[in-house]
Amino acid sequence: MLTGKQKSYLRSLAQTIKPIFQIGKEGLTEAVFASVDDYLLKNELMKVSLLDTCPMEKEEVVTLFSEHGNEVVQVIGKTIVLYHANKKLKEGIRLPR
Repeated sequence: MLTGKQKSYLRSLAQTIKPIFQIGKEGLTEAVFASVDDYLLKNELMKVSLLDTCPMEKEEVVTLFSEHGNEVVQVIGKTIVLYHANKKLKEGIRLPR
């Protein structure tokens, strides 16, 4: 669980990145989860955007990402910022305490 200070730090890092994945008419599939997990293993922080054609509600997508073991840092409009710590990375994100 992230503290408010940690979420604030991650939000500041996320300002400069663009959404990596778009969730469209297929919704959240196992392939999307696998791709997101793979990306987060290497980068720890990412943005996902929901397209207008996505059949799922934003809250439902956020809940599924949380249940899948990812920290939802922020939701702005149809953009979701996700974080997943990877202690094996040498140059990983160092969170404030």
